[in-house]
Amino acid sequence: MKRIFGVLLAISTIVIGCTDKDDDVNAVNIRIKNTSNLTYDEVQVGDAEKMHMNVAPEAYSDYLIYETAYRYAFVEIRSGAETYTLQPIDFVGESELPIGFYTYELNVSEEGDVELEFVID
Repeated sequence: MKRIFGVLLAISTIVIGCTDKDDDVNAVNIRIKNTSNLTYDEVQVGDAEKMHMNVAPEAYSDYLIYETAYRYAFVEIRSGAETYTLQPIDFVGESELPIGFYTYELNVSEEGDVELEFVID
């Protein structure tokens, strides 16, 4: 009986002690992963005035909170003296992202095109 109680106590401690990063989340959180070989000095997503700053190659930015976001977005990347832009045509048929954590993996191709890969974290 003591053994069963001890096992149950250990299991409940582990379960109660585990938290997930999206516990108590109440907004759309987006970060940038730089999949290019450039350093992104500034990345603007959508029409938000906030910026993801100084994202090195293969690095992640911090999460920023967005009121509204989609699987793809307007993206402007500034790297040195260059500016690279992804301009979607429209969002017809797109649904707003639900509350949660997301990553926009951004690459700048050899031709200077911005490529976005959407990831649910």
